[in-house]
Amino acid sequence: MTERLSVGRRVFTIFNYTFLVVLSLLCVVPLVHVFALSLSSNAAATAGMVKLWPVEFTLKSYEFVLNRPEFVRSLWVTIQRVAIGLPLNLLLTVLIAYPLSKESAKFKPRTAYVWFFVFTMLFHGGLIPSYMTIRSTGLLDSIWALILPGAVPVFNVVLLLNFFRGLPKELEEASFMDGAGHMRTLAQIYLPLSLPALATIALFTTVGHWNSWFDGLIYMNSPERYPLQSYLQTVIAQRDMTLASSTDLELLAEVSDRTVKAAQIFMGALPILMVYPFLQRFFMKGIVLGSVKE
Repeated sequence: MTERLSVGRRVFTIFNYTFLVVLSLLCVVPLVHVFALSLSSNAAATAGMVKLWPVEFTLKSYEFVLNRPEFVRSLWVTIQRVAIGLPLNLLLTVLIAYPLSKESAKFKPRTAYVWFFVFTMLFHGGLIPSYMTIRSTGLLDSIWALILPGAVPVFNVVLLLNFFRGLPKELEEASFMDGAGHMRTLAQIYLPLSLPALATIALFTTVGHWNSWFDGLIYMNSPERYPLQSYLQTVIAQRDMTLASSTDLELLAEVSDRTVKAAQIFMGALPILMVYPFLQRFFMKGIVLGSVKE
């Protein structure tokens, strides 16, 4: 027997679905427009004929972008940043969250350490002191200037800490009774049970590294060392004069500043769009970090 919904409940359900559909379209439609623009011809883009479907389909903009050393070089810098930064962030997050998940009776300095990390979430030294610190440590204009300042994501530490505290204590006690130490318990008990949480944190960290652009502008002295998003910011914020200096006149006639920018923006977002579906099932479980477990 199906439950009969009240009028108010039906109105709320319709409004809720309508709101979510509109919100989803607001997120998807701009990306679809950029993708359609990148696949359109120079004339169609200049005339403003492109909406949500390519006009006079062509791949010349992508050919032009992939032949640009600036784009390829900045993409490689971002790949390096994610490849180094993601494992480092996860390692430090796990090693910090595990001891802080214990009660104060087992780890007495726990409260002091928790307040120390929380303090860094609430207060920041400022842009100039951060730049001076990076410069004085010799990290300026290197890949480590993009990785080490955010090596300990405190927000992720808090999320994983709460997830660890929600795991059954009996598992840890049984592991200790079998002769395991803390590191073996962490590796063989906590981490396998925390895969949804770790996948969620990995997704947050990957997106954070991939989309970060401001630190590249500050800590990199030469544009050749810009990560991808810093490079795209300079391309979007100012007119790309490299089009005018292109020696390939045939290719230059088929692309425009708008289509090339659209192609670069879409290619910059494509890796995250490809990774997200594989982590979504873990994300749906890990989004309730710290909630009551059955």
